[in-house]
Amino acid sequence: MEQQLAGAESAVRLVEAQDAPLLARPYFADGPPSPITRSLAHVPELLESTLSFIGAALGPSALDERTKEIVILRASAVMECRYCVATHSVVALDSGLSTREVAALRGEQEVRSAFADERARALIAWTDAVAAGRGVIDDACLDALREHFDEPAVVELTLVAATTLMLNRYASALRLPAAQDTLARLREEGLA
Repeated sequence: MEQQLAGAESAVRLVEAQDAPLLARPYFADGPPSPITRSLAHVPELLESTLSFIGAALGPSALDERTKEIVILRASAVMECRYCVATHSVVALDSGLSTREVAALRGEQEVRSAFADERARALIAWTDAVAAGRGVIDDACLDALREHFDEPAVVELTLVAATTLMLNRYASALRLPAAQDTLARLREEGLA
């Protein structure tokens, strides 16, 4: 499993600090940035707007981190994005999800046995529909989500899922590798 999570060599060279273009250098100031940032450094004029958007969509908001990580990890698992599954398995654990819940979101255990509450199940079903579906999402799925989340939350949850899908395709297409410390943590947790 670890080799699957690490993936093959990146499809593009990940920019090193000494090679970073002038506009990308601030992103290297505090140590090595993520593979997403290091790959985007090839096109530094997109760094600020892309990372600002990602930070706004996936960062702190009215939704709690645990709820967002359920969406991010589940969408990443549905899309089979090795980089995002590995990275967000660790983030999900740090946001309060149990190892069992993380395994269920990754498709390694039954969701129903790991998540007893209907709120989480409705959220997972919505995420599955957004990530794997085509066209309009079924009314029953939307109604189930609306039982637990107000309209602003539904909009934000959908944007979290959609942003995650964009990142899943980006990371998978470029074969971005998971960090070694991420893989080590997954081994510790029995998730590698």
